[in-house]
Amino acid sequence: MVGIRVGFIVNPIAGMGGRVALKGTDGVVEEAIRRGARPISPEIVRLFLRELTGYEESRDFEFLTGPGPLGEDYLREFRLHFRVLNHRRIRYREIHGIPIPDTTSEDTKALSKAMLGKVDIILFAGGDGTARDVYSVVGRSVPILGIPTGVKMFSGIFAVSPESAARVLVEFARGRARIEEREIMDINEDAFRKDDVKPREYGRALTPVFELLVQGSKEPLKVEEEGILRATAEAVAEELLERDGIYFLGSGSTVKMIKDLMGIDGTLLGVDVVEVKDKKARLLVKDATEMDLLKFVDKNPKVIVTVVGGLGFLFGRGNQQFSPKVLSKIPKENVIVVASPSKVEGGIVRVYTGDRGVDEKFRGYIRVRVSPWMEKIVRVL
Repeated sequence: MVGIRVGFIVNPIAGMGGRVALKGTDGVVEEAIRRGARPISPEIVRLFLRELTGYEESRDFEFLTGPGPLGEDYLREFRLHFRVLNHRRIRYREIHGIPIPDTTSEDTKALSKAMLGKVDIILFAGGDGTARDVYSVVGRSVPILGIPTGVKMFSGIFAVSPESAARVLVEFARGRARIEEREIMDINEDAFRKDDVKPREYGRALTPVFELLVQGSKEPLKVEEEGILRATAEAVAEELLERDGIYFLGSGSTVKMIKDLMGIDGTLLGVDVVEVKDKKARLLVKDATEMDLLKFVDKNPKVIVTVVGGLGFLFGRGNQQFSPKVLSKIPKENVIVVASPSKVEGGIVRVYTGDRGVDEKFRGYIRVRVSPWMEKIVRVL
């Protein structure tokens, strides 16, 4: 048995803005709830702990965590060994009938500081903002690993899924995970909501890495591929205009290029609903939410998405509007993937929605359009 001390911090409101097209949750919790959002972080944390408790080593781990929704509630539920760092009393408030804890980034920072010198690794559940908060306190003094619950997860310190985070933690305890320097990235959310991407690297953290269970960081398009990608977008836009029907066009610069070529004033970082009829495209919903997409799923829509560079995701990073409810009603053959060759040079892409049935439907192999005249068959993990 291998016993280690694990710092465990949960951002209980992370990810709430994703399915309701807010592209983040910082400062917009009330608006997210008004649009129908509900906390998703608790369920993802439970997926992590359910997987972790399947390993015998977990019974020898000692967790240091925050009070209540900052970690204590979940560790108690799964009967793991833990000690609470009671830095303050957590209170709740109701927003449109939904109880929300009064936690902030200062809680993450306070707990990170209290864990310094007392743990072998810090696990946190959140997005890029939470990663930045942890790193701002601990720097490179202790390895950190993210359980992906946020909207923006462009940093290279996140496990590809909560289940993968459990495996990486166990392999770290076994001494089999290698420690790498990985980028801490964050984006200005206000600018992000206006389709203005301003990524910034805030530093490089130490992160345990095992096999392909930790994602890379978001990468820019290679200059030499810009021409071929433009030609591919032109070919795809022309083909879509030849087929009457409903289309869900996803986020990213590649799909935005297709939207522009179809004559649609769509979003760069959101999902748009488009109708094509008689070789003309009409924008039905701009920057659609999960609920908007559900209104059209019975019309056999086609879904056009790209691969997030460096992260390798089709669904699960930056396009949470494609929720399990939506994707459960979309046949795999209705998904059209367009990407530059470098984004699929490894031969794999990922889907993670948190619903095993939906994820399994998309696993196997899928065609990716990499040029006007070529598709590549890649494996979906």
